[in-house]
Amino acid sequence: MIEKKKVRDSILEKLRNKYRFVLLNDSTFKEVASIKLNRLNFILVGGFLMLLVIAAFWSAIAYTPLRELIPGYPDVKMRNDIIQTKIRLDSLELEIRYRDQYFANLNSVIRGNKPEDFQTEKVSSVGQANLAVMRSESDSILRHDLDLAEKLSIPVSLSNSKNVSLERLHFFTPVRGMVTNSFNPMANHFGSDVVAAPNEVVKATLDGTVTMASWTLETGHVIQIQHDNNLISVYKHNAELLKKVGVRVKAGDAIAIIGNSGELTTGPHLHFEIWQNGVSLNPEELIVF
Repeated sequence: MIEKKKVRDSILEKLRNKYRFVLLNDSTFKEVASIKLNRLNFILVGGFLMLLVIAAFWSAIAYTPLRELIPGYPDVKMRNDIIQTKIRLDSLELEIRYRDQYFANLNSVIRGNKPEDFQTEKVSSVGQANLAVMRSESDSILRHDLDLAEKLSIPVSLSNSKNVSLERLHFFTPVRGMVTNSFNPMANHFGSDVVAAPNEVVKATLDGTVTMASWTLETGHVIQIQHDNNLISVYKHNAELLKKVGVRVKAGDAIAIIGNSGELTTGPHLHFEIWQNGVSLNPEELIVF
């Protein structure tokens, strides 16, 4: 017991012994700098620096495009291919089940039996007294979606009784800056990219209701506003959203902060789109940025 205590005291004494690290000028041997610490402080400082380096690497991989350099990490194209492959696989499995059931029904007809209708599910006969009506999770989600849709619906009485031509509408400039990538539907670019000052406020271009305020992997923080005359404005790659779904906004209201979020971006800017009746419009023909 005494020997163990001596060993422990010896280890603690070694950890507490102080050492001085001196930086000398090789020509004059003048002391330039020095630092005094013990082994325990060295371990704590080294551990803190290691955690700091790990956090920096993790942040760089998690929030920058560097993660796409990791072998096996899917990019946008690969994820789209995976989704399309999954859809085709589900369709193929459904067709195989139909084919197997078709051959089974054909065999039943040959044997003189009645074929089964494989497009309808069999319902077991359960007495009404044994049925318990309970609100499922899916039912709760459906009710929430219906309530949200009712909240977002724009009453006819609030909209103009007659459509107004685009030439008579005054579009508020969402952000002042320089257009770096113009409207080009042939290249699947259905809006204008506008570069502005950092932390610039993005404003609503017309009066309307926020119908979308979320984050997507490709376009980052996105906010969408439904206006009168079947007009929709979309604001992508924001750093922060200032309005929530269902909020009524007026032209010029601050709705977001310009940013660089999402994978389909090359720098801080606003990707701005205007749609009418499902057709994309050229924002530069309606707004002076």
